[in-house]
Amino acid sequence: MIKLHHLENSRSQRIIWLLEELGLPYEVVRYTRDKKTSLAPPELLKIHPLGKSPVITDGDITVAESAAIVEYLMEKAGGKFRPAMGTEACRQFNFWMHFAEGSAMPPLVMTLVFNKIENAPVPALLKPLILPIARGISKQVKTGFINPTLDKQFKFVEDHLSKNEWFCGNELSGADFMMIFPLEAAMNRAGGVKTMPNIQKYVAKVHALPSYKKALEVGGPYDYA
Repeated sequence: MIKLHHLENSRSQRIIWLLEELGLPYEVVRYTRDKKTSLAPPELLKIHPLGKSPVITDGDITVAESAAIVEYLMEKAGGKFRPAMGTEACRQFNFWMHFAEGSAMPPLVMTLVFNKIENAPVPALLKPLILPIARGISKQVKTGFINPTLDKQFKFVEDHLSKNEWFCGNELSGADFMMIFPLEAAMNRAGGVKTMPNIQKYVAKVHALPSYKKALEVGGPYDYA
């Protein structure tokens, strides 16, 4: 039996969606974030040395990292959601599988980090000194690097979705399971994405799928949907 070690409000939600679509039997083991730090609990370290989610166990096999998990589960299901080798869909598949975490997520994570810096608690006596500096640095990084990067990347995604029903053409693929989380996060953190109709339409389409709705029921509270 596949066990998905699932952390609330995390990338593991997309793995539940994939498991529902594949029809593989699975069990969800739930973990709760630390209320102060929002980090994963130390219990996850017992499953994998990195102590992060998602991670799956399948008998004696342990697989971490979303893309590796998606690949493993597709293989276990007989290659479902993997385009045929040598096709344009396969080339798109390879690109978007890597783009999701390699390009799309880093600036979104940076946005989250700098937002936390801006809103971090500071002793009252130090606020006049620390807050202006912290917020000034944060603003410069956002306006000079993060926001332009987000704008460029998601305009690229918006253009792609204007020509394709799914990320690899007309068929659902593993790339869609990888890309849904960056798009959900972008709608929450990157203001410009809210004005991009094709991304909005795509996310709404995924959220309307019976398999995705079932995944939300199984996974529990998820702030991105």
